[in-house]
Amino acid sequence: MKIGYVRVSTKEQNTARQEELMKSLGVDKIYIDRLSGKNTDRPALLEMLGFVREGDSVIVESISRFARNTKDLLELTEQLNNKRVQFISQKENIDTDTPAGKFMLTIFGAVAELEREYIRQRQKEGIEIAKEKGKYKGRPAKQLDTFDEIYQQWKSGTITATLASKQMEISRSTFYRKVVEYENENKAIDF
Repeated sequence: MKIGYVRVSTKEQNTARQEELMKSLGVDKIYIDRLSGKNTDRPALLEMLGFVREGDSVIVESISRFARNTKDLLELTEQLNNKRVQFISQKENIDTDTPAGKFMLTIFGAVAELEREYIRQRQKEGIEIAKEKGKYKGRPAKQLDTFDEIYQQWKSGTITATLASKQMEISRSTFYRKVVEYENENKAIDF
């Protein structure tokens, strides 16, 4: 049986192009996920992995639609291989039924991961430049109007740090960081 796997990163993105490809390849069944490929916890992917049987073929438009990093790609294809299911990626012309296909899968997976790392690096560099020019301010700090009152309750032992952070709707680590900032500011004022 030919099984197609289609993925787009958001619900707003269109799957038509990938679905048309699957139809042109004579795919019998298509599984579609509309969420990020950053991990393998995707409903349609998990359902497909549970459905495939020995002798089936899983076809994807490109390996980036199947997995976003080499580790996940190799683990997923290993699961398929253990079930004696063929993996085919159209864009990269990869077929895991051949030794060359298995080798190319590893290479393309590593290249795709490298490309994502370059994108992250360029994004970080762009943010740094924007910060230097004063055009990037980051996420605005949360206004903690009740901090002084809640801090006093916490300091006196009336409430725990967990409760204090819940009341302010911040994480405990943020609460402790704010405590340090608050205490440092107040020490400076006392002198």
